[in-house]
Amino acid sequence: MKKHSIFAKVTALVLAGTTLAGCGGVERLSRIGEPPSLSPVTSPTQRKDYRPVTMPMPTPLVLEPAANSLWRPGARAFFKDQRAKQVGDVMTVVVNIQNERAQLAQTTQRSRESGENASVTNFFNVSPIQNAEPHVGAEADSTFSGTGSVDRSENISIRLAAVVLQVLPNGNLAVAGRQEVRVNGDLRELQVAGVIRPEDIRSDNTISWDKIAEARISYGGRGTITDVQQPRYGQQIFDVIFPF
Repeated sequence: MKKHSIFAKVTALVLAGTTLAGCGGVERLSRIGEPPSLSPVTSPTQRKDYRPVTMPMPTPLVLEPAANSLWRPGARAFFKDQRAKQVGDVMTVVVNIQNERAQLAQTTQRSRESGENASVTNFFNVSPIQNAEPHVGAEADSTFSGTGSVDRSENISIRLAAVVLQVLPNGNLAVAGRQEVRVNGDLRELQVAGVIRPEDIRSDNTISWDKIAEARISYGGRGTITDVQQPRYGQQIFDVIFPF
């Protein structure tokens, strides 16, 4: 009975893994021999993962025009400002991460040893057996040693157009942009999102990535080359469920 129980559990795990693999496998089988299809151009607010941005806001400041002044409150020039400032406006995000490095090394060691001893010489005026005093003893010893290290280097240089999705009460802009580039059988996806200040937008309607608050920058892809570089579904499932 025990062998049958183990066999049933293994079979259930295999079936579960096959089902998980089949979720993406059907889609991959449907496009064998064809390049990855580009996603249709739609409003970012209609995506399933879209969430409106909510952040702490300062007290609103009312701007009143001064008498006999040619300068309009809130304006940065006499002429119309061409930089993005309203929902639907487009701007360019410049991501230029060069020689970003991070190194971390850490070692932890812990050791603990304890011992307890207790004996009974008299219990309710009754002496224990001769030459055999009842006693209790306990000992514990534990040791832990851990070592970890991180060495990371990054170089990313991209320019990506983003759309203003929201104008927050304090005037900051919530922006998001997405770009897809297909090269032969591989599709590269670029995504950026975050919150910016209109004052940080340059005169050429661009903004640097380090001026974006809550920045989310993604550069990845899918297709033939990406599939080859990833472990197979069975290996991924095995890595998750195997306890050793």
